[in-house]
Amino acid sequence: MAKVTRDDVARLAGTSTAVVSYVINNGPRPVAPATRERVLAAIKDLGYRPDRVAQAMASRRTDLIGLIVPDARQPFFAEMAHAVEQAAAERGQMVLVGNSDYLDEREVHYLRAFLGMRVSGLVLVSQGLSEHAAAEIDTWDARVVLLHRRPEAIDDVAVVTDDLGGAQMATRHLLEHGHSYVACFGGLDITPTVGDPVTDHIEGWRRAMDEAGISTEGRLFHAPYDRYNAYRVALELLSGPDRPTAVVCTTDDQAIGLLRAARELRIDVPEDLAVVGFDDVKEAALTDPPLTTVSSDRQAMARAAVDLVLDDGLRVANSRRERLKIFPSALVVRRSCGCAHAH
Repeated sequence: MAKVTRDDVARLAGTSTAVVSYVINNGPRPVAPATRERVLAAIKDLGYRPDRVAQAMASRRTDLIGLIVPDARQPFFAEMAHAVEQAAAERGQMVLVGNSDYLDEREVHYLRAFLGMRVSGLVLVSQGLSEHAAAEIDTWDARVVLLHRRPEAIDDVAVVTDDLGGAQMATRHLLEHGHSYVACFGGLDITPTVGDPVTDHIEGWRRAMDEAGISTEGRLFHAPYDRYNAYRVALELLSGPDRPTAVVCTTDDQAIGLLRAARELRIDVPEDLAVVGFDDVKEAALTDPPLTTVSSDRQAMARAAVDLVLDDGLRVANSRRERLKIFPSALVVRRSCGCAHAH
């Protein structure tokens, strides 16, 4: 059976192929309602399917957005990816997702692959934008929005959370419960020193401790971001002679691993150990006890990122305020911090 073409639709509708194109693409020129109805009826009768690849080659853009995350298995990134997909769907776009696995070479691989597919733009959650990744973006002259963190290697638009302020707020809350100090479950010792959310969480913890006149020396503990490996680090920490009475974690996954280790060691939370996480993943409300954590509006952040990817005017804005959107953090108080009547 011969493939139905745009010429076939035009002949059946009694119009030109240009008008068929205007109907399919909803522009750039208006089409009279009666003519539009004839074209749509012809498309339906013939079973015509537009060639999206050909359209992309002609317009140099597809209705696709690329999204690169470090690890979609982690609940925070999975929820963020879902929010981006929803926001993209509202704008008539689909999302291609790639996992960099915290590796520079895989990030560059997906950058090159997605940009080669002529995506409308990229939403990039980078673990620390390398020179190769920045060069790849420059080569394609792509529209890229950095989400969740803003690496210093590129002067681009970004949507971020007030990570530093959120960590300060969480640490102050624990200190207000009367703890002599608050320990910090930080990231790995290879965590970037600038622009990384975990680095900002640690800095927020340091500032809150400094404000209270309390030393941070020996109270920062490196731990992987995922709950399984954080659990192993927590077992060692909580089994030691200098076990802290309060810990602020730089991710909820770390906090969930810490809660598991405390239960295994029969340490009562929050009576003997107060815990606060960061991210407010859905599972945080289901831990035992429910986890106090720092939250941000991921849906609004995802919508802002997609809007920035698709709106050229904001892409070239000169104002730093227009190029960098910072969303506030909020403390979600549950019972793991010691607030007995929290919900």
